Amino acid sequence: MKVAVSSSGTNLDSQIDPRFGRCAYFVIVNTDDMSFEAFDNEGIALGGGAGIQSSQFVASKGAGAIITGNIGPNAVQTLSAAGIEIFMGQTGSVREAVERYRKDDIKPEGSPNVVNHYGMGGGASGVGRSMGMGRGMGMGKGMGRRMTSGMGVFGSIPPDSSKTDSLSREEELKQLKDQANDLFRQMQGLQARIKDLEKK
Repeated sequence: MKVAVSSSGTNLDSQIDPRFGRCAYFVIVNTDDMSFEAFDNEGIALGGGAGIQSSQFVASKGAGAIITGNIGPNAVQTLSAAGIEIFMGQTGSVREAVERYRKDDIKPEGSPNVVNHYGMGGGASGVGRSMGMGRGMGMGKGMGRRMTSGMGVFGSIPPDSSKTDSLSREEELKQLKDQANDLFRQMQGLQARIKDLEKK
């Protein structure tokens, strides 16, 4: 069976890249003999939709599972629709993660562990885009979509202990701080939009 791993490098000893949609590479490993191929992730520079594009790429390579660190709701939905199992919260090398998979030491998850636009390095541009859509379309649809994805944030904080058991204390702390910063920026964007609408 083929397993895709989000990777920071192009071989089995490379470290897992914690970002699924915007990882540097995908290493596709055949679990029968540990042969592998590495591919550049073309979704790394996308402004939006990186998780969906990465999911479609993984599916096109015939992978039956994905091993990664963090994964958002759009990617989870796309991978689930393709019948691909998702193993998140993983760290270490590609080889170590695949070995854990082969020994059945890790369990698949069905829900995202981060919000949309998580891997963009802050998420502020995601807020800006959504607010812009709200202004152009007369609040309704843009705000509705943003609130929906914003509400999903609270479902992932605090993370299940089952999703963070494989993370070190420092990694989990960094992940929580990143998520808190994303939430703060989203709240700032929402408050600014509310003030704009109140002035009109």
